[in-house]
Amino acid sequence: MHKNEDLLRQIPQVDKLMQHDIIANCAVYRHEVIEVVRDVLTELRKELKTGNICNIPDEDEIAKKAVELASKRVQTRKGVRRVINGTGVILHSNLGRACLSKAAAEAVVEAASSYSTLEYDVEKGARGNRTDCIEKYLKDITDCESALVVNNNAAAVLLILSAIADGGNVLVSRGELVEIGGGFRVPDIISQCGCFLKEVGTTNKTRIADYEKALDKDTKALLKVHTSNFKVVGFTESVSINELVDIGKDKKIPVIEDIGSGALVDVHRYGLSDEPLAKESLKSGADIVSFSGDKLLGGLQCGIILGSEKYIAKMKKHPLYRAFRVDKITIAALEATLRVYKDPRAAERDIPVLTMLSLTEDTIKSRAEKLSDDIKKSGGTVEVIETRSVAGGGAVPGLELKSYAIVAAGKENTDKMEELLRNQHVPIIGRIENDRLLLDVRTIFEEDFEYIISVVAEVTK
Repeated sequence: MHKNEDLLRQIPQVDKLMQHDIIANCAVYRHEVIEVVRDVLTELRKELKTGNICNIPDEDEIAKKAVELASKRVQTRKGVRRVINGTGVILHSNLGRACLSKAAAEAVVEAASSYSTLEYDVEKGARGNRTDCIEKYLKDITDCESALVVNNNAAAVLLILSAIADGGNVLVSRGELVEIGGGFRVPDIISQCGCFLKEVGTTNKTRIADYEKALDKDTKALLKVHTSNFKVVGFTESVSINELVDIGKDKKIPVIEDIGSGALVDVHRYGLSDEPLAKESLKSGADIVSFSGDKLLGGLQCGIILGSEKYIAKMKKHPLYRAFRVDKITIAALEATLRVYKDPRAAERDIPVLTMLSLTEDTIKSRAEKLSDDIKKSGGTVEVIETRSVAGGGAVPGLELKSYAIVAAGKENTDKMEELLRNQHVPIIGRIENDRLLLDVRTIFEEDFEYIISVVAEVTK
């Protein structure tokens, strides 16, 4: 006991330890480290009193341990932090939807960590327009007359209708009155614009005659909304954008199409045959087209508006545009993302969402087998099975893509293994299917394989 008392007196004081070079020069803030230092010293006293240890580590070792624990604690307490997506849902709304390309991520860091030419024209030495570069890329890629960027697609629809249909009727097919995530509904958005929603047709069938019958002197816009998060099948009929454009031209009423996920390249070859393409919508004659930037486009959250110069000019002058405009980080990421779209092959290679969609079955199977073999070599218990991935994020409901996954086995039950993987330093998020825990390889980056091998092997021993 006397020896333990001597050792207890040798434990360094908190204040002294906080002045140690390892702690003083670490990347974790002082208030975050001091909490851990107290915990480490409390644990050390407990271990000495119970006789579990008979020596006190030197101060370097204690300081190093405190910094490592503090770093891990900070990471796990972050509201937004990196996870590994093994769900097979490419555009997972809960996991942040589209991952940025490396070029876009680098552009974000540069724009966020330094001053920038956000609203400064270097050549003229005068004030510039923050979205000029974005508009040029969008015009080049889609052949639109003009373009605008706001902070999300709901804001895009709100701005469009507020600027061109205020006080008038907006005709929408009853089957297109969608609800998006968080309980936001198209009718509610329309009502906020000072417009009056006029439903046409029925839930499953809408014809041209329904629009023609609903037209009156107060009709200010025809709105078509892509039902990107649900699908009506069976006894159905809908009006194409081409047919709607014919009415709009005849009656001189603007036609607006909300295409939802916003594909800028031909995604039909990946099996996404129902997804409207922005360029094709414009070719069909739509006056205004809007879509999200963080879905099939593969950028940050924003709403993109393309179309007629005369209508977009009105939006730029509308007071809501100031409230909805995007910041320098979004602009930097979007510019870097759009830059690659002139070369579809490069886009498929560099933009993660397109890369994941374009992966062949053989490639995914080969990666899954390699990952499985390496986990087994490390002592883990897994197997490879065929499964199905989905696009997700409100895109192409009902479409499944053939994929391969590793199935975690081992002593723990499925729920416990899922919890263990989810609570790692970098959480690994899988999905439970038929009481089996799956990690779908389609949505996993190869650079994360080494970490997954180590963690899954440990969990499934």
